[in-house]
Amino acid sequence: MQAISSEKICYVIVKAREFDAKEGAPYENPGGNATDDGDHQILSEQPDDSVYEELLSFFESMSQEEICEMHAMVMLGRGDVDMDNWEDAMQNARDDLDENTPHLLLQNPLISDHLADALNQFGLSCGGD
Repeated sequence: MQAISSEKICYVIVKAREFDAKEGAPYENPGGNATDDGDHQILSEQPDDSVYEELLSFFESMSQEEICEMHAMVMLGRGDVDMDNWEDAMQNARDDLDENTPHLLLQNPLISDHLADALNQFGLSCGGD
């Protein structure tokens, strides 16, 4: 890892876990007390989810090389490549890079686990991992 800091990767891990902790779609008819009917939606995925938007904005603020390293880290953590093939993973990430890359990375439901596993392979962690 040269372009992206472990702090940025840890930020993505923490935020992705925040997003992953949310529940599915909210109830259509929550019933009950009208004063707290919306409370169950706090942890529900919404089309304009603030955590997702925050992650997407963070990804879009990164340099192309940082996005490529993030993508390569996901490949490494997922087991698609090993440390001996890191440069190949980076080249694959560069070849795949386009404006949809941040969205595609965020569609990975295990991105936080893959990034944490990749960090471990570099001998790093986010403290709580």
